[in-house]
Amino acid sequence: MSLSDGQVDVGVVHGRFQIFHHDHLRYVLAAKQRCRHLIVGVTSPDPRQAPAESTAPHRGDPAANPLTYYERQAMITACLREAGVACDDLSVVPFPIEQPERLSNYAPRDATYYLTVNDAWGDEKTSRLRSLGVVVHVLWRSEKKTISGTRIRALMASGGPWRHLVPPATAAFADRYHIADRIAGQALNRQVS
Repeated sequence: MSLSDGQVDVGVVHGRFQIFHHDHLRYVLAAKQRCRHLIVGVTSPDPRQAPAESTAPHRGDPAANPLTYYERQAMITACLREAGVACDDLSVVPFPIEQPERLSNYAPRDATYYLTVNDAWGDEKTSRLRSLGVVVHVLWRSEKKTISGTRIRALMASGGPWRHLVPPATAAFADRYHIADRIAGQALNRQVS
């Protein structure tokens, strides 16, 4: 449903957000400009239950999923509040894109689903959403991600500089919950094993 100011009533974005960075924020805010209420879907809410994806095999790797659903929900909410999004204009929900038949349990079918596409997995997600008959709007396509959670997690694991790649609220959240230490410890455990 469109509103008189050109915005739709409800928009939906989604991602794993392992860890929420500047490009995630840019994507989410671009969608928020186009809707009154934004639903942010967190994919792989329980990574142990996510099936393997041929176009994105790393998604199921425990090293690629160090944060819980709750941690990601809290981090995203903090970042969007910091960016000026009102709590009443935002919902953060599980979003099992890996099982598209379940999505209507978490987000309304009459919403507009916003995506960015920069790889085969982005094309696959677009196809899955369109097959559900929902309105899909690709905000932009690019050849390559400029920032990735994989890169940030690698920097955290190695003790490298990562804070410049994330919003201040993400850095504060990571400090509070010792995320960099957790990721470094997991990397060390994998090396020892």
